[in-house]
Amino acid sequence: MSSRDAVLAVLREAGERWVSGEELSRSLGVSRTAVWKLMEGLRAAGYQLEALPRQGYRLVGSPDAVTPAEITPGLATRSFGRQIEYRESVGSTNDLAKQLARAGAPEGLLVIADEQTAGKGRLGRAWTTPRGSALAMSLVLRPALPPVQAPRVTLVAAVAVAEAVRAVTGLPVGIKWPNDLQVAGRKVCGILTEMEAEIDRVAFVVCGMGLNVNLPRESLPEAFRSSATSLMAELGASVGRAPLVQAMLARFEEAYDELLSGRFAAVLERWRALSITLGQPVRVLSVTGEAAVEGLAVDVDEEGALLVRESASGVLRRVFAGEVTLRG
Repeated sequence: MSSRDAVLAVLREAGERWVSGEELSRSLGVSRTAVWKLMEGLRAAGYQLEALPRQGYRLVGSPDAVTPAEITPGLATRSFGRQIEYRESVGSTNDLAKQLARAGAPEGLLVIADEQTAGKGRLGRAWTTPRGSALAMSLVLRPALPPVQAPRVTLVAAVAVAEAVRAVTGLPVGIKWPNDLQVAGRKVCGILTEMEAEIDRVAFVVCGMGLNVNLPRESLPEAFRSSATSLMAELGASVGRAPLVQAMLARFEEAYDELLSGRFAAVLERWRALSITLGQPVRVLSVTGEAAVEGLAVDVDEEGALLVRESASGVLRRVFAGEVTLRG
């Protein structure tokens, strides 16, 4: 734990009580001058502190940050997010997470950034995250699953994020197959799962999640204003990002445990209940150049494939990847 995190822990534990510079110096094992420098550093980082002569310091407000100091307190998980790799700015959290996974990073490691400049969406699309306004995070997972079952992780992640956002904000978030979350027909979150595996075993899975949180609608790229949104745009108020991260990690770990313990069917039922795709007429554009599939989205199977009953032939088609347009 850094000196900054340590002093924040002392101030948070004190609550409304004043903490003297002498007490901080003693508990941290640093000089009074070092304590003063730490306090100035906290103020520069956006923390609101009160200071009175002969009484000490008191924490009265925290910034909307996604640092370990803001995420760890109150985190209700066993392993997810217990180790955090934080960056003020990064090209891609998924790329960094893959590097760390190849170097032996443990399951549950969270890579999170305040700004993402070269993030990746599905089909090679760019996904940027403006500083201080969204969530760009990736989890390292090492599931004991055969590679053919790895796509289940994407379904698990979608359920976890949708449930977490609903719990924190009350917004009716729905899942659009295969990996988008929408509110009122507009995309608010994308999920990108990447895997490295051998023939019969998964080496690791990196699950990246990009969530638009406090982006005003007018700050969205003009080309996406009709198709994308943010939590703030839908609520009319800002949302704390650290509580969202905590809720997402807790829900993800719970659903992931169900997957690994053979209870994936229960998670899949929750996915179906949250789906805005099933029961709708759809058009699926193939990513491999095949003809588009048009028909009724009937179900999703345990491998993550969308089952579409074709309008023209009545044949039930399994679609593993593609760009879905809801036509209802």
